[in-house]
Amino acid sequence: MTYRAPLKDMLFAIKELADIDAVAALPGFEEAGYDTAAAVLEEAAKFSEGVLDPLNWEGDKNPSSWKDGVVSTTPGFKQAFKEFGEGGWQGLQHPIDFSGQGLPKTIGAACIEMINSANMSFALCPLLTDGAIEALLTAGTPEQQQAYIPNMVSGKWTGTMNLTEPQAGSDLAAVRTRAEPQPDGTHRIFGTKIFITYGEHDMAENIVHLVLARTPDAPAGVRGISLFIVPKYLANEDGTPGKRNDLRCVSLEHKLGIHASPTCVMSFGDDGGAVGYLVGEEGRGLSYMFTMMNNARLSVGIQGLAIAERAYQQAAAFARSRVQSKDDGSAAPASVSIVHHADVRRMLMSMRAQIEAMRALGYYTAAGIDGAIKQPDKAAARRIQDRVDLLIPIVKAWFTDLGNEIASTGVQIHGGMGFVEETGAAQHLRDARILPIYEGTNGIQARDLVGRKVAKDGGETMLALVAEMRATAEEMKAAPGDDLEAIRTGLEAAADALEDATQWVAQSVTAELVNALAGSVPFLRLAGTALGSWLLARGALVAQTRLGQRDGDPAFLEAKLVTARFYAEVILPPALAELGPLKAAGRTVFVLSEEQF
Repeated sequence: MTYRAPLKDMLFAIKELADIDAVAALPGFEEAGYDTAAAVLEEAAKFSEGVLDPLNWEGDKNPSSWKDGVVSTTPGFKQAFKEFGEGGWQGLQHPIDFSGQGLPKTIGAACIEMINSANMSFALCPLLTDGAIEALLTAGTPEQQQAYIPNMVSGKWTGTMNLTEPQAGSDLAAVRTRAEPQPDGTHRIFGTKIFITYGEHDMAENIVHLVLARTPDAPAGVRGISLFIVPKYLANEDGTPGKRNDLRCVSLEHKLGIHASPTCVMSFGDDGGAVGYLVGEEGRGLSYMFTMMNNARLSVGIQGLAIAERAYQQAAAFARSRVQSKDDGSAAPASVSIVHHADVRRMLMSMRAQIEAMRALGYYTAAGIDGAIKQPDKAAARRIQDRVDLLIPIVKAWFTDLGNEIASTGVQIHGGMGFVEETGAAQHLRDARILPIYEGTNGIQARDLVGRKVAKDGGETMLALVAEMRATAEEMKAAPGDDLEAIRTGLEAAADALEDATQWVAQSVTAELVNALAGSVPFLRLAGTALGSWLLARGALVAQTRLGQRDGDPAFLEAKLVTARFYAEVILPPALAELGPLKAAGRTVFVLSEEQF
């Protein structure tokens, strides 16, 4: 089954929900309005569909391989990455000063979705490179920025993030990799890092590793961690790759999914120490790396959306072609395609509605990042950033959980054929399974949402979103139609539940933190589903207005209304029932002893 980018829905979300025109009014984005978005997305679709999609299944069958420290990627990946760089896709949302295109993340998010839908294993390489560029833009010296960023923006070099060690997974305070200072101002890096995505490969002439390590006098804990640039090849005087640095890939992990993406065990300093260059100040490495991770978490959330879209497209195509049993509700004995059956329709509508909600919230969050960066009013920028900070863990965790659920539903629609590898449905489920785990497990995202983001301001930022939900519901009262009435009723219920949940969490964080943390996952899921209902309601209001004005494709606009109503009446109610579990969980989760588990 081939991938086709859902350009019409992407552009609707960018225009009507992320408000690309408001983004284009920000300083530096004046040329990045709707017409630019449409042109860029059309080209991204051509590249994703024509170059990356044909390599997706091939990468699953013939993954990256390791021999004597050398990693060879799936045949075709190297040429595809060359075309990716030459097309300017790596530099899409990076500054013009470093040879990027300087486009907003609102447009970038849609391109990231397409690339990941087409080939998630391939897309991981540019995702990590984006993060490395962001980290150096935040904390690198002008010399470091000029030496590394243009080469990564061009696609000549790629970037990695080296955090995890065998004894230090999510607990980065346990990092042991050491950095010994040298008289010339460099450091020698010694240690082992695991789970390093594209830590070694054959697609670029150099790899820029960003490595967390401790200097000799560093204090224990996260405050003792510094960040270092450790390139695969040290640069010659003219900036070209020169001598090989003292680092190597010692093995690749054999994984459940994303087979074509090499997940490396990296060893630094086996022969005297790898040369590393300090980024920023000593002891602030984790804060710099979190810049990289925060943007990566948005992208990982978009990966959840992307794999869900891919699974949905495949399931819908299969349902239209698979003939099985007579039509539900019909006396005619002839067999029909399974898309005629009620439960298959229910599953497809569930997939579709949740994908549209994710897309709306993902692009809305990306537009918030653009506003926080470019908004000249510092107070307004701070408020926007607070909202973005609140939304990032929701986007990462809610989207990736749904990515798994929707990919699983895709297998279910295929029936027994979904369990057979040759249909390709199983690959989407296997690929999706990593998403709730990497870049901070979803439990960590929920803890961050409750323990940091809501606790920071007593829930004020979330309650401001609730107020906007209520304002949309009020606006809908004057709009005609049964569909909008049903959607508005659901939106009002969502606002009530999210307000109740936020107030409870804010109080519990102060009074009894463990109770709030015990309910953090249900809270995050409730928040994501409720905010999704708000954006779908806004979209439905636009669709109804445009239908009345006969402005646009009536079939597309009617589908927006129907999908939003399905979400409000079928998807939303079970999620709002999370209010009970999030309040109750703390009473029992710690009652049993460790030995009783």
